[in-house]
Amino acid sequence: MALRRALHFVFKVGDRSKTATFYRDVLGMKILRHEEFEEGCKATCNGPYDGKWSKTMVGFGPEDDHFVAELTYNYGVGEYRLGNDFLGLTLQSSQAVSNAKRLGWPLTEVGKALYLAEAPGGYRFYLVDKQQPPNDPVQKVCLAVSDLQKSTHYWSSLLGMKVIERSEEKKTVLMGFADSQCKLELHNIGGTVDHGTAFGRIAFSCPREQLADLEALMTKENHKILTPLVSLNTPGKATVEVVILADPDAHEICFVGDQAFRQLSQMDPSGNALLDKAMAEDKSDEWFAKHNKQKASA
Repeated sequence: MALRRALHFVFKVGDRSKTATFYRDVLGMKILRHEEFEEGCKATCNGPYDGKWSKTMVGFGPEDDHFVAELTYNYGVGEYRLGNDFLGLTLQSSQAVSNAKRLGWPLTEVGKALYLAEAPGGYRFYLVDKQQPPNDPVQKVCLAVSDLQKSTHYWSSLLGMKVIERSEEKKTVLMGFADSQCKLELHNIGGTVDHGTAFGRIAFSCPREQLADLEALMTKENHKILTPLVSLNTPGKATVEVVILADPDAHEICFVGDQAFRQLSQMDPSGNALLDKAMAEDKSDEWFAKHNKQKASA
């Protein structure tokens, strides 16, 4: 499965401005592209919402060879309820640690040369206080599971991930499609996985011809398919095909055709300016304050 690769994790954000500060100024990531949409996504990329929303891709480098974050912002939704499903993203950057200290962003030392920082919304980021590597600094994403054996079977036997490391003591399994890519860590929490309303989605690419096979395999194995094979259009950009799956704990998994996605995900030099413009033009906070109302809590 070397042809499959880890792409991004989707985070729902309620405060776009504070979120941009965290990713740009604390972590030191770049805005890779920013897009605005008038109606909800056919593959529910923005969650179960029908209205206006935006998507901002942020990372340490191009999506071709970096694992990045997709920040989805639904206009009118101010906050989401965090569950226990997303346990953290780990990246290596002493620069991010020093940025956080300089900006007064709360940091908790949780191990040797390891700090915990929270993005707006409560999402956990673990910062390894070592020099940022020349390749992708993002090391792994950790997700909670209720049955480690069942989840490991799903991700390895059905999706083709390679098991890299098991820890009985930590109740974790580390896996990935290739050593050079961001890894997935499954952590047995010994109870029900609660996705809250902030639930995210992890995305991978594969050769386009494997999408129908993946869907057929999940149907045969009686696993959940959230969105059968569908084409998604982004005006002026490549049309991509995706299948959205759910693992045994209902973690959402997106597989997208690789070739079209490489075209779609080209870095946009104006991404930073487009995000700043959208934030400046977003008067929703002022409107709600003026009418003595609060944005919806999802």
